[in-house]
Amino acid sequence: MKVNTNSNTYIIIYSVIMVVIVAVLLSVAALGLAPRQQENMLNEKKTQIVKALGEDPATVAYDSVITKAVILDQTGAVVSEDVNEVFEALNDLKGSFAANRFPLFVATSGVVAPLYGAGLWGPIWGYIALDTDMNTVKGIVLDHSGETPGLGAEITTPKHQAMYVGKSVYENDQLVGITLKKGGAEKGNPHQVDAITGGTKTSDGVTAMISDCLNYYKPYFDAARAAATATVEAESNTLNE
Repeated sequence: MKVNTNSNTYIIIYSVIMVVIVAVLLSVAALGLAPRQQENMLNEKKTQIVKALGEDPATVAYDSVITKAVILDQTGAVVSEDVNEVFEALNDLKGSFAANRFPLFVATSGVVAPLYGAGLWGPIWGYIALDTDMNTVKGIVLDHSGETPGLGAEITTPKHQAMYVGKSVYENDQLVGITLKKGGAEKGNPHQVDAITGGTKTSDGVTAMISDCLNYYKPYFDAARAAATATVEAESNTLNE
């Protein structure tokens, strides 16, 4: 029997079959590419962590500078050292923070903490690395989803991020973070960097993000700083005996 290819029934059946075939092909492709996509996302995170430490990912491997990855609770206690769990927590950092699960990367020369906040037009995020004193900034990596090019988007530039290096996040025992100061950082102020010209809302967002996120880790930082002080005092007492 000759099929009427011009009939509505034929056209509908043909369209349905083609849609199903294309859907199946796309699903197979997505499943096949999923492992590679996940690997690329993981490598990107590792690259950003290495950059935050002030190292070049092209020559320095993640495993050579990060000794372990952990998840802390609100008291600063380690609740997981499962690397997969740590990177899964990064995939929904906002949700992880809300659940009092704080991923942290312990480096050979300090720590790297992830950051998440809000800019003018959408989320901003990044990583900040602190030296072994849990105070001095070794480096920072910042990114965004929709800040204005030439204005708020300047937070991603090496020039802007370089200003954080050597700054301090503590003032005595108070964790004050880093302020992006409108009009320029005060000379000699260890807690300020220049705000983005014309990007006040983005600058305020970065200031709040650094303060809020670092305070999640304050119990851990305080304990590490206290332990370091106790070690120095013990060594001093030994020398004086």
